[in-house]
Amino acid sequence: MSDISRRRWMALVALLVLAGLSTARGVEPKLTPLTEAEKAKNVEAFEVVWTTIRDKHFDPKLGGLDWRAVHDELLPKVQKAETMGQARAAMSDALDRLHLTHFGIIAAEAIHDLDFPRDEGGPGWSGIELRIIDGKAVVTSVGVESSAAKAGVKPGWVIDKIRDKPVTNVLAAVEKAYAKSGMLTASKTRTVESRLRGPVGSEVSVDLLDGGDKSVHLNLKLGSPKGTPARFGNLPTFYVHCETKRVDKTIGYIALNAFFDPVNVIKTFSQAIKDYQHDDGLILDLRGNPGGIGAMSMGLGGWFITESNQKLGTMITRDGSLHFSLTPRPGPFTGPLAVIVDELSMSTSEILAGGLKDLKRATIFGTKTPGAALPSRIDILPNGDLFQYAFANYIAVGGKPLEGLGVVPDIEAPPTRAALLEGRDAALEAAIKWVRSQKSKL
Repeated sequence: MSDISRRRWMALVALLVLAGLSTARGVEPKLTPLTEAEKAKNVEAFEVVWTTIRDKHFDPKLGGLDWRAVHDELLPKVQKAETMGQARAAMSDALDRLHLTHFGIIAAEAIHDLDFPRDEGGPGWSGIELRIIDGKAVVTSVGVESSAAKAGVKPGWVIDKIRDKPVTNVLAAVEKAYAKSGMLTASKTRTVESRLRGPVGSEVSVDLLDGGDKSVHLNLKLGSPKGTPARFGNLPTFYVHCETKRVDKTIGYIALNAFFDPVNVIKTFSQAIKDYQHDDGLILDLRGNPGGIGAMSMGLGGWFITESNQKLGTMITRDGSLHFSLTPRPGPFTGPLAVIVDELSMSTSEILAGGLKDLKRATIFGTKTPGAALPSRIDILPNGDLFQYAFANYIAVGGKPLEGLGVVPDIEAPPTRAALLEGRDAALEAAIKWVRSQKSKL
């Protein structure tokens, strides 16, 4: 996997693992006292983390942070740590002081818990997709032919318990761990989602509140995830799917859940552009898309421009800069373009959506993205844990960093439980309405 493509790690692992599973911030996964050999490995891991940031961080001055002082303050805590949780907490404390996303310590056992045997096809899926709405985990869509769909689960239902554990307790734990983070809402969503998964063929017990707030208890059998499997390095398998269709009869629609599997995605995407080329408009739905291979933002972005010498932004490292340049594709789509994003649209999704917005080529709908756009990579530490760190900064074509700021929609259209219970998609409706308004101006 290329360095740029390591960005995908943010949502796939950092949000599935760091948010409330076995993390240094959350529940301590191992209370067994460490052996002297384990303590030595943790000290060695701390030195690797500290040295890597010193030598490879894109800002040599670390924003004015005295990195040597951080080392001297926290090394004794690692040396004295009696459990893995304590050691990880000290290392995470050091990284937290950078005040950036894409930096984290990931417990080795957490990865093992997520990465089910490959012959089982990866983590099983109930069919439920969700978002946090008014502090509750609300079903936003249900996969066709999934166990949830067959059991009658509907958008707008509230997930009350998973495996007999109240979801409110899970959300409270994530709130405590991520109270000051711009990733709070995304972390809550991914944490609840992770608890709905398991080996293919296994069951997960779920208690929900239906549209009338009546409790419904279900045992959902986990099926194979939809999409094409993509696996990179030490990360769990991710399943990529690109959906294309027409909405409102004459408006093209493309939904992409991750920037991976470039051969199939580009093939599907280019065919959709051809099919919808003369439609009244096109809607690109990037909700829930955690990012992926950065170069794909340039390849797909080229389908929406006609002029050369345009770019989405610039990636800056210690060694130089890389422009995310766009090359016009033959037969581009030149009509009204709407892009839908939300709090789970990150990294490459933010690069593409933010760049098209700055180029005044697209109008953005939905909710603000989290601003997790730093390109990063993941290494294995001497103690077996994983270490994610950003190796570059990213500046949008408009001149501002995406990190921490995110992409702000031109038209806010957050989901509501009431709309979902009525079978409505607020963001999609807003995008369709806008496309129709553009046609009336012609």
